[in-house]
Amino acid sequence: MKHAAGFTLLEVLASLVLLALLLVGVYSGIRTATHSVRSGTLAIERIDQIRSAQQFLRRELAQSMTQPISQTDHGEPIYFVGSAHEMRYVAPLPGYLGKLGPQLQRLQLVDDGHGGFRLEVSLAVLPPDGKPPQPLGEPQVLLDRIEDGSFSYRGVDEKGNAVPWGAGWADGRLLPQLVRISLQSQRGADWPQMDVPLRVNPVQSVLRRTLIRGGSVR
Repeated sequence: MKHAAGFTLLEVLASLVLLALLLVGVYSGIRTATHSVRSGTLAIERIDQIRSAQQFLRRELAQSMTQPISQTDHGEPIYFVGSAHEMRYVAPLPGYLGKLGPQLQRLQLVDDGHGGFRLEVSLAVLPPDGKPPQPLGEPQVLLDRIEDGSFSYRGVDEKGNAVPWGAGWADGRLLPQLVRISLQSQRGADWPQMDVPLRVNPVQSVLRRTLIRGGSVR
């Protein structure tokens, strides 16, 4: 009688080792591809978040209005408050969000508790009877995972003299001409330097016309 042909134990073990190596290679390839897709998705989401934040800031700052948000000790209206980590101004929101009229907007760089910052915006309605602003909901995060950042301002004073870039806007009776928002991202896409021109103050327009005509300002 002929013996039945078959595999030896050594051949079976060798086949199992080769199959295991093949499966490890396939798993590594799938894992690498999944990680690449996830990283690409996160990068795209980060770029979209930065783009949306910049569009909002450009639109709202460019439409800032000379509507009083407080008063000086002498009763003069204050239209703009700006420091290195906070801005307050009045601007109309777009679409259905603007049905309540122009709103007080407060931009802040807030400590996120993890060694970084997040950029938040708070909205409040300005009652026509002069009462304190009425907050609208909780602050909204425009951008998170910020390593460092600051606001700076440039414009002219009440006499028409140029005010260089600074970390604070001293005279809230006037709006700055330019606002710079500088942010450094912790990871992912970078935040391009952003200089936003604001509407020219009526007072500044009068001063400019007077200076051009060679007149004097009283």
